[in-house]
Amino acid sequence: MRQLLLGIDLGSSSVKTSILDVDSGKALISKSFPEEEMIIDSPEKGWAEQDPETWWKYVQHSIRYVLSKTSVKKGELKGIGIAYQMHGLVLVDSDQNVIRPSIIWCDSRAVGIGEKAFRDLGEEYCLKNLLNSPGNFTASKLRWVIENEPELAAKIHKMMLPGDFIAMKISGEIVTSETGLSEGIFWDFQKNGLSNEVLENYKIAKSWIPEVVPSYSIQGRVSALASEVTGLEEGVPISYRAGDQPNNAFSLQVLKPGELATTAGTSGTVYGVSDQPLYDPLSRVNTFVHVNHTPEKPSYGVLLCVNGTGILNSWMKKVMGAARIEYEEMNTIGSSAPIGSEGLTFIPFGNGAERILENKQVGAHLLGIDLLKHDKRHMIRAGQEGIVSALTFGFRIMQDMGLDLKTVKAGKANMFLSPLFRKTFVHMNKVVLELYDTDGAQGAARGAGIGAGIFATEAEAFVGLSLLETIEPNEQFFEPYEEVYINWKAKLETVQKMNL
Repeated sequence: MRQLLLGIDLGSSSVKTSILDVDSGKALISKSFPEEEMIIDSPEKGWAEQDPETWWKYVQHSIRYVLSKTSVKKGELKGIGIAYQMHGLVLVDSDQNVIRPSIIWCDSRAVGIGEKAFRDLGEEYCLKNLLNSPGNFTASKLRWVIENEPELAAKIHKMMLPGDFIAMKISGEIVTSETGLSEGIFWDFQKNGLSNEVLENYKIAKSWIPEVVPSYSIQGRVSALASEVTGLEEGVPISYRAGDQPNNAFSLQVLKPGELATTAGTSGTVYGVSDQPLYDPLSRVNTFVHVNHTPEKPSYGVLLCVNGTGILNSWMKKVMGAARIEYEEMNTIGSSAPIGSEGLTFIPFGNGAERILENKQVGAHLLGIDLLKHDKRHMIRAGQEGIVSALTFGFRIMQDMGLDLKTVKAGKANMFLSPLFRKTFVHMNKVVLELYDTDGAQGAARGAGIGAGIFATEAEAFVGLSLLETIEPNEQFFEPYEEVYINWKAKLETVQKMNL
């Protein structure tokens, strides 16, 4: 009989589900729903919300699809793993009904609340114990609800992260993880437990926080109701959960100190693992509990995030005619412009407050336009160079923290499908880039195998992980791309002054 594992990756654009064969370590099938990107509602400037029940609808669709296409038989499915968009807030009442739309990761409404808490709790406590400013993370979003929607706050039974919600719908049980609470800034790294100081400052009831379980563990089982609507066999365990960036690192086998992972989807990230509780004094990059953390063997993930990444590329595609141009064609067109885009510069920060800019919302800007010279070739190249420049800005903060950034792993997907983007990334950052045949849903399935005891070690979970391509930098391009970055940074400083 086959042994199979199911992984769910809940993003803000779509839900992807994969089935992994344990023996081969290969995905038998992967499917994303919906075909078009999920809607992000913005009732007011800087807000970003999604309906959790919409997530659940697409989770059901994707699960039913992959189960039917692989003809999964009773007893074959051994575990379920869940990865999810980080930093979102889901609130339910005592009947497990959603109280309000989820305030998701790119929502900026709670920036001021986080800044006030940073002052009230004290810089020393926040950086030493939380390893971050409270910022615009989940705890601050929950405080916003308490302050602005008291009638809804009175109905709260539990607060959850998006992955906790999906696990609740599958199992009927509400639990969360250490890595999840750390991403919400509820976690005290010195105590290795909940921060009572944050709860007290924000007036958050401790009873609202779910039971905490390890990322690798049996966290609930498929309920009869969920079995009926998804086709999953009743009793199959949920045995892994993690936010999308810790999970992406896990999916690339980035588990040891000094290892690095990167993504370039809607947002762009670099995620480095350390065995030391590192922090940036300005909280421009953020440290969370990694999926394999234990009190005896600490493991921390240092996350650099740029909100305006693939969403900028998507915007340019729409501007250029959407259905009339494909991303591959855009990449070819952009590559025909020279390095530096002949002075055209794109500042990509158009998707909410940016952490690497100390939670400032500066917007996206296209600068230096010469109407007699520049065309879509320059615009496409400037967009991709601008995204990489923003990542490089954060990359150098991570280097200043002591992370050794030499080789970076990524899935061959999203922006990393672009040769132009890859070339810019390796030369501007002077790193080796390894591209793998994996994604977040496959990673979640591998994690489920560890949590369910199907794999005896982490190493066993990565049988079948394929290295597709290694891209080495060429020193002759270091200077031209450094000039691009220096010009970009100068333009960013101009934009920041304009926004003061």
